[in-house]
Amino acid sequence: MSRKHKKQEKRDKISTHEGAADRASAPASDAPAPSDRSLSREEYEAQLHVLQVELVKLQRHFIRCQDRILVVLEGRDAAGKDGSIKRIVEYLSPRETRVVALGKPSDRERSGWYFQRYVPHLPVAEELVLFNRSWYNRAGVEHVMGFCTKEQHEEFIQSVPKFEEMLVGSGIKLLKYYLDISKDEQARRLDERRRDPLKQWKSSPVDAVAVRHWKAYSAARDAMLTRTHTATAPWRIVSADNKRLARLNLMRDMLSRLHYAGRKDRLLRPDPEIVFEFSPDCLEAGRLAR
Repeated sequence: MSRKHKKQEKRDKISTHEGAADRASAPASDAPAPSDRSLSREEYEAQLHVLQVELVKLQRHFIRCQDRILVVLEGRDAAGKDGSIKRIVEYLSPRETRVVALGKPSDRERSGWYFQRYVPHLPVAEELVLFNRSWYNRAGVEHVMGFCTKEQHEEFIQSVPKFEEMLVGSGIKLLKYYLDISKDEQARRLDERRRDPLKQWKSSPVDAVAVRHWKAYSAARDAMLTRTHTATAPWRIVSADNKRLARLNLMRDMLSRLHYAGRKDRLLRPDPEIVFEFSPDCLEAGRLAR
């Protein structure tokens, strides 16, 4: 094949990817309800490719500008945090990209200031850091499973808005996402995790009681979102029963909220039925899983 034909083939592939992304980011009013939507593997891969190209462009920009970006992903067990993060960082430079997923605290860490164990992992200039669970463990699993006292939980809830205000005030660009799944979908994924020999490393004793404590986790989630959603550090909800749609729309929302050179805005319109900003009205309207 001649060099001219190879260049044309490459341009055709890029055009096909961008066309698929344009169709995926059409206004929600023209699209079917989330439960009726499906993406073929080919469509998903095409749209994912375009968004990963945008992420690389974002990284080049924030390295050049010495920005600090922090993305917090929260959600129930099996909500899809691991898979979403894997796709986000897949083609980014590992030198300027870090994923933080801390284990249970040591005795020394438990005796210190609660936020102290997270501070060393915050981004420095030119870095993108993604927290796969974060300090919000105290508002979720620690609170529900009795790993902290009621007083410790309340102190955390009152302190976290001030802590995040300091982070944003220091120049860190903070994005917070809660991946929300239904009870049936969580049960299905946890069962698949237990049976799949390649996913058994994800299983934990906490997983075994996750569905049993569904209502308690729902109440903890509602309190966490209501009391820690601020103008400085707002929560975005991602409806995550459909993994492919959740990943694509999470990436679109991230990219749409960060400025970078060469951004293609037409590709970055998240579906408002999949990703939306939290408000107490969301709970009253039943937009989060019950």
